[in-house]
Amino acid sequence: MKIINKKAKFNYKLFETYESGISLTGAEVKTLLNNQADISNAYVKIINNEAYLLNANIPLKNSITNPIRTRKLLLHRSEITSIMTKMKQNKLTLIPTKLYNKGRKIKLEFALAKGKRKFEKRQTIKKKDVEREIEQQLKGRN
Repeated sequence: MKIINKKAKFNYKLFETYESGISLTGAEVKTLLNNQADISNAYVKIINNEAYLLNANIPLKNSITNPIRTRKLLLHRSEITSIMTKMKQNKLTLIPTKLYNKGRKIKLEFALAKGKRKFEKRQTIKKKDVEREIEQQLKGRN
């Protein structure tokens, strides 16, 4: 199982990555193992020295509960304080990049990120287009 946030690299400049566990219900784990989740609009917020995952859409079958509820992240207090200081010093946000399983445990990888501006996004699109054209030309020669 691996759910990747494809928008993260396009919309943000990613710096440091962290790994944490998530507190989930059994039905949520079941849907995650079937790769049925969306973390493209999600973000991580630290409230009262505890980290939470917000706006992650994990839909449940035959359930009344909210699929976009806040979920607590399992981090050590020292990790949370170091993340908070880095966020405040450099004006960064926390963006989830991957949801995956490690054995029987579900893990979330999130990164310290800074939002890109419009011209930076255009530059990344141009780079991708140029790289794609070069690859096509190299394939045509072979």
